Parts: sequence; structure tokens; C-alpha cells
Amino acid sequence: MTEISRNEQELALVALARRVLPGGSFGNLSSDIVIGEGRAGRVWDVSGNEYVDFLLGSGPMFIGHAHPDVVAAVQAQIPRGVTFFANSEPGIRLAAAIVDAVPCADKVRFTSTGTEADVYAMRVARAFRGRDKVMKFEGGFHGMSEYSLQSLAPKRPGNFPQAVPDGPGIPRSVSGDMLIAPFNDADLAASLIREHREELAAVIVEPFQRLLRPRPGFLEALRAVTAECGIPLIFDEIVTGFRFAYGGAQEYYGVIPDICTLGKIVAGGFPLAALCGRADIMRHFDRSEVGDNVLPQIGTLSGNPIASVAGLATLEVLREAGTYDRVFATGRRLMDGLAGMIGERGLPAQVIGEPVLFDIIFAEGEIFDYRSGLQQDSEALRRFNAALRSQGVLKGDTKFYVSTVHDADDVKHTLEAFAAALDAEVAFRKR
Repeated sequence: MTEISRNEQELALVALARRVLPGGSFGNLSSDIVIGEGRAGRVWDVSGNEYVDFLLGSGPMFIGHAHPDVVAAVQAQIPRGVTFFANSEPGIRLAAAIVDAVPCADKVRFTSTGTEADVYAMRVARAFRGRDKVMKFEGGFHGMSEYSLQSLAPKRPGNFPQAVPDGPGIPRSVSGDMLIAPFNDADLAASLIREHREELAAVIVEPFQRLLRPRPGFLEALRAVTAECGIPLIFDEIVTGFRFAYGGAQEYYGVIPDICTLGKIVAGGFPLAALCGRADIMRHFDRSEVGDNVLPQIGTLSGNPIASVAGLATLEVLREAGTYDRVFATGRRLMDGLAGMIGERGLPAQVIGEPVLFDIIFAEGEIFDYRSGLQQDSEALRRFNAALRSQGVLKGDTKFYVSTVHDADDVKHTLEAFAAALDAEVAFRKR
């Protein structure tokens, strides 16, 4: 393995971070690396070590770091003003682009984060339905609100549909307003929705939950039962929006929700997110439509013009012919190469996900929901990730995010790193 060296500047920054930040980090990636620069599909740490980047800022940099079109758009906007707390042309045009792209979108509201977007999606559904409870799926991630941090990663999963809070600081009362169902179990989900139809304001789901593909018919069943019961179906497409297809996972899987949330790619790496949906639901944000029953939604940076021009430039790149074919082909080469190497070495592991978003799982048997995923060997994954980093490949704890600009050299380098990391795992198991 290649030894990654750290210079004095990076070591000093790591030490400073440990002094001024809880855990020495922003709460995201581990604190032992400080990124200094990113271009296209690669990043460099402050020590100058180069990595093929599959972290991509946790997904936003789908068209690569410092894309010239995005940089030019942002540089042109900055001298004109960075925020106004009023309508601006870039924000209006970005909303129009979302309406044109996303099948469920009649109207759009902007927020600054995906957490906010998911909170407001649930809130507007409550306003529309006049009900309090929301159903989510065990293991599903919908941001960092009290409602979302229910049965995200329970150490002791309870009985469905009882919600389990995921940590301290969450009021116990919140759990009573969330119902939990298992992902990919269409029959149980439908049964719970029908049973609680008079209490439910909405059902929220990641159409592709973390790394789990929906089983054939699962999303269709959710769509059918929620429509039958008059309950809004919310797709959390913070991750999948504009990644799986230009119209998101709802286009990719062919199932249209009533509301969806968008983030990451839609702002080209800047802090902006959105929720969008049916006009009769979104009207609850409009005082002229609902009077005193209006749902307040105020954000200092909502629709920020810098983020909006970055988003518009990103979406223009994604509309270019062949963009999605190219990124899916790159992802397939990586997935197929990794799966082949696993098989050659006889390791108890598998590759799961979609070509634009996948990972290795050190477990045998089908991984189809949160509980089946608990069998994975998390220490083996930690070793694999560390070995990849030593070979100049950067990813998060889970997930390879593939970009439109990862090229043949990036793929070659990564496949060689896969081989080295898997060989290291084989050697470890022989000790």
C-alpha cells in the first residue's frame, strides 16, 4: 500500500480542528484529512496527496469539482449581489427548471438544506391532510430533524410501527407522531397505511433507500395504497434527484409521488434545497390561496441567487446529450469490476446499489432492508475504505458517488485500488 504522508500544515490544521470543533470535524467525514482543492473527479488534501474522489461532497458535485460553467456563472453573479431576501431572476428560473424536469412538480419552495426541505414536506402534508402522523421506513434518512431521527439506525429495532428515537435530545413525544414500516415489504406497509389511514398525514420514503434498490412493485404498491387512502406520498430525492435521471428517481423507476424534496445536485454544490409537488398541496404556502391557514416558511437564504445560478449551470450540463449514458457506463464498469474481484477472491461480500451510487457490503445473502443489512461486517468495510484511501481513492463511510467527469484514468486507478484493498482483506483474514 502507498503511504499517505501528512505535512506540517495539515497536521496543524487537524490539531486546530480538534481544539475548536467537537470531535475535530464538522460532523461529517473523519477528522484526519483536510481537503484543500478539488478539480473534476479528483481532490487534493492540504499535504498535496491526490485522490480519485467518490465522496463528491456527499453527492452534490455530480458534474465534478470546479466545473468551468458553474464557476463562470457564480463569478458573473457575485458582483451583482449574493443575497436579497426577495425574489431574484436566478431563483425564479431555477424553480421553473425544476417544474420542467420533475414529474410531480407543479410548484416549488426553496430552503437552504435537505433537512429543512424534508421538514417542510412533512409539514405541508400535515396542513393539507389535517392529520399529525407520518409514516417513514426503518433505516430511511430524511435529514437531522427530530421527526427524521426516528428509527434511522436503531441499535435495538422495535416492533413495527413503533418509532425508536435515534439519540439524545429528541423529545419522547415526537415518537408518537411517527409510524415505522420495513422498506421493501409492500404488504406490511400497505396494511399499516390502511390501518392508520385516518391518522396519517403522509408517507415519506427514499425511493432508493441509502443503497437499497426498491424491490419490483414496492414503490408502485406505495403509490397505489396512498392514492386509495388519499394520503400524500413524499419521495425524498435529496440524493436521487437529477442523479438517477434528469427527472430523478421518480422518472427512473416510473412512480410519481405527490411531493418530493431535492438537494445536493440541484444547487451545484451550494447550500440550497427545495420541495415541490402538486399545486393543491403547495397552495398551503400561499396566503392568497388559504388565508390565515397559510403555512409560514421563511429562510434568509432561500432561493439564494449564487446557489441558483450554480444550479442552473449544473442542470444545463446535465441536459447535454449522452450525459446519463456516460455516467451510468462508468458506474457499471466500477461495479462489475469490483464484483468480479470479490468473486475471484472468494470473499463473503457483494456490491449493491445503482451504477451512480453503490458500495461493497461485507455480507452474504440478500440485503433488502435495514435489518438484513445489520449482518454486514462493518470492520471489514472500515478496513477496505482505509486501504482505498492509502491507494489514493476517497469515499465516505458508505457509498461511492460516481460523477459525470470520472474518466478512464480514474476508473483504471480505482480498479487497481480495489484489487489492492481486497488483497489486503484476504491477507487480514489469513492471519
